[in-house]
Amino acid sequence: MVNHDIVADMITRIRNANLQKSRKVNIPFTNLTLSIAEILRQEGFIEAFRECGDFLLKEKSISCKYISVNLKYKGVKQKPYITYIKRVSKPGLRLYVNKNNVPKVLGGIGVAVLSTSKGLLTDRVARLEKLGGEVLFYIW
Repeated sequence: MVNHDIVADMITRIRNANLQKSRKVNIPFTNLTLSIAEILRQEGFIEAFRECGDFLLKEKSISCKYISVNLKYKGVKQKPYITYIKRVSKPGLRLYVNKNNVPKVLGGIGVAVLSTSKGLLTDRVARLEKLGGEVLFYIW
């Protein structure tokens, strides 16, 4: 059985697009990647995203949904808003925290995204709602 880590795939696609200074990146659609894109938009790391449907791949029409993410850059030199993004919990080694140990990233400058019983939340919201969960990734 093949195990696909969709969170790591999404993070890698965003990181590679940032290195290439690409404006858009396409990510396979799942409810998890949609929730992550929404959090990244709310936190100001991306401009916008939208769901897309069928597309052509080597002149064959493939029915596949994906999310088109517009990355955000600042200044004349086009510096990306995302300077660092790292997967924390992996399929081989899950990292769970309780409500008292929710991490602060760079003293609150960065964001930790957690998977909780109430869905995906940032570290700030998880602390306010007194929830713990699986730490998916850090971003700043």
